[in-house]
Amino acid sequence: MKTWNPSLIGIVARRVIAFSLLAMILQIGVVFADYWFDDDELSVLMLQEETETLSTAIATQDGDLTFKPNHELKERYLERHGPGAIYVRVRTASGSVLFTNCSAECSEHFLPLTVNAPTFWKRLIAPGKPFSVAGGQSFERHDEVVLVELAVLKDPNGFMYSVLLREMFDSMIVPMTLMFCLVIGATIWSIRSALKPVAAAVRAADAIDPRDGNARLPSSHMPEEIERLVAAVNRLLARVADLIQAQKVFSSSIAHEIRTPVSIAKMELSRIDDPRARNAERDLDALTHILEQLTSLARADAVDPTAFQRADLSAIGAEVAQTTAPFVFDNGKSIEFVDHGTPPVSVIAPLIENMLRNLIENAVKHNPPNTCIVLTCGPGPLVSVEDDGRGLVDLPEHNDDLGYVKRSGQLGLGLKIVHRIGELHKAMIAVDTVPGGGTKITIDFASAA
Repeated sequence: MKTWNPSLIGIVARRVIAFSLLAMILQIGVVFADYWFDDDELSVLMLQEETETLSTAIATQDGDLTFKPNHELKERYLERHGPGAIYVRVRTASGSVLFTNCSAECSEHFLPLTVNAPTFWKRLIAPGKPFSVAGGQSFERHDEVVLVELAVLKDPNGFMYSVLLREMFDSMIVPMTLMFCLVIGATIWSIRSALKPVAAAVRAADAIDPRDGNARLPSSHMPEEIERLVAAVNRLLARVADLIQAQKVFSSSIAHEIRTPVSIAKMELSRIDDPRARNAERDLDALTHILEQLTSLARADAVDPTAFQRADLSAIGAEVAQTTAPFVFDNGKSIEFVDHGTPPVSVIAPLIENMLRNLIENAVKHNPPNTCIVLTCGPGPLVSVEDDGRGLVDLPEHNDDLGYVKRSGQLGLGLKIVHRIGELHKAMIAVDTVPGGGTKITIDFASAA
């Protein structure tokens, strides 16, 4: 089961959100405590807000000022919902009362009618919470000053909490929410911008040609931390390239070094007239073939990307059919070349020749006498080698340590070379085989066209 890896943006965004919310909660707590323990400031805010709400009911009728509270105002100010009391009086600056819901209480808690209407006044009736305060605020309505007075005893309708919540919302929640959104947006934008060089390095890594030992990731215009990572990857690529080159040199050198003594041994064995010498010659021929395949494989792994050139697959196929014909006929098989026409493709011609030669040699070695081999080019960028032999009954399987190994225990280097050359040319290889009905191997060079 594949493990899900969270994105860097997601990790940072979640942490910013968590710490921002924590900061908001702490700040709200500080502001709440500041208001809660300042009874004077909170009571002033309560009286100002409630008298302003009451002032919305001041209107004119036939040119005279009136006070007509709607159902909501009546329920809020004129009806009690708990212990305590709420008294309201609305009067003009000259002392004319527009509305009142009290008599003796008004005289006790409000200013005398003869007093000019002040802009704002407040008086503490009893200390502590719920508030017991009285006060008033003047408003100008229709060119006249109207004083709205309110006395709250034990705050039966919870005016204090309403004011406290509204102050918290207006002073903290709205601005901090805006700041929170800006911080999150700026964080995500900053991370995306900072990760652009990483995305560029990923694209460059995906585009690296494995055949190019000098390929490196670009490190220009990158932040210092990412540049150090890219430099480390480039050093790793250099070490891997050196290791691969050493392996190529070793494979090629050992093949060449062994070929000379093997040739000398064959020459000496040819002078010995003994059946055991002939058996040894056949073993040496098999060894020589393996050495040639190892050399071909090392050559395929050491390809320079600049070696690719436009070539005609039909011409390559005709040349291979002609050069392998003596070998095919000497082993009691026949070969036919069919050309349906192929377009020019970008390939390394010697490697394509090697690929086709390996396929023909395999068809010769693993099929009975009188097998017919057909090398077909086209139509299009296709090349196929087909035989009417016994089919592939000993297909190579991949082994992590030994590469391609047949079930019989022999190394399947020929198929390994074919697949490696196909990979270099980004060619698709299809194998169609039927036991007793022959084998057809098709190589599609459409990607090289």
